[in-house]
Amino acid sequence: MPGTASLSPEKPLSTASASFSPAEPRTLYVAATGGHLTQLSRLSQRMEPLGRPLWVTFDVPQSRSLLTDCDVEWVRFTAPRDWISVAANVRHARRIFRDYNVAEVVSTGSAIALSFMPLARAMGIPCHYVESAARSHGPSVTGRVLRRVPGMHLYCQYRAWASERWANAGSVFDEFVIDEPAEVDPEALDVVVMLGTLDYRFDRLIEQVRKVAKPGWNITWQLGPNAYDDLPGEVHGMVPLKDLSDYCKQADLVIAHAGVGSALTALEAGRQPVLVPRERAHGEHIDDHQPFVADELEGRGLARKFAPEELTTELLVEAARQRAVQLDRAAPVELRR
Repeated sequence: MPGTASLSPEKPLSTASASFSPAEPRTLYVAATGGHLTQLSRLSQRMEPLGRPLWVTFDVPQSRSLLTDCDVEWVRFTAPRDWISVAANVRHARRIFRDYNVAEVVSTGSAIALSFMPLARAMGIPCHYVESAARSHGPSVTGRVLRRVPGMHLYCQYRAWASERWANAGSVFDEFVIDEPAEVDPEALDVVVMLGTLDYRFDRLIEQVRKVAKPGWNITWQLGPNAYDDLPGEVHGMVPLKDLSDYCKQADLVIAHAGVGSALTALEAGRQPVLVPRERAHGEHIDDHQPFVADELEGRGLARKFAPEELTTELLVEAARQRAVQLDRAAPVELRR
């Protein structure tokens, strides 16, 4: 698949410390790259693990940047509903469970969780699945599969659909509020446009931004694995998370698809993003969960939601004045033990 990483003989299977003791308890943090990994990274800081963290994910610039100095096992890239890769990664799961003393597995999905968590439960290892903040109305396909696995601890990030089966873990968005508006120069905005890491085009957003941007605006484009010709400004594909965060901190305005990872990157950089949801009907995503993400964030006052054709120059200038503030503390994530 273009723009993705998979294991090859040239790539190391692990960046885990060679000095670890096989008997040392490990908490296995398992997540797909993109918003799932960003969420788990943030939520893990609010958890009390049973053992030394060991991360399992895909080898891409985002994960290399985000997990610097962490113990990591790289596994085969798994796209949503990529059942062949789910099955292939069971082999890596068996190796990891053999090589480490895994005390528990924690995951925010997506399909990579299916390679590790059912096997872990069959071995009697406690498992905690936290549904993505992208799912504000109910569980994903991964969540619906895992709820059938005996002994699985399930969590959601929204009180609206919490239940006895799905405990409310709190949300990654609980940590942010919006500050007083800032002054900007409408003729010389610094703008970041983020499309995330999805292997789906988003032509409608690209063309509308090109249409309404003023000549004096400095635009940085993060396009993921897809290429677009003759874009004004600075153009990037897959970008390390630190670099993307720096671009957002320097910007007056962040425009992004309504992915959880992109929204969090903007908020962490102190920006209230303009979120433009992808739509399945236009071939922009595998399903239509992005409008729900944008609705949730707009309802919290943390973002503004628009369809591509609704974007205007005046609207974007107004949105550029909004700033986000990260709170010092958020409630801990209490795992069922």
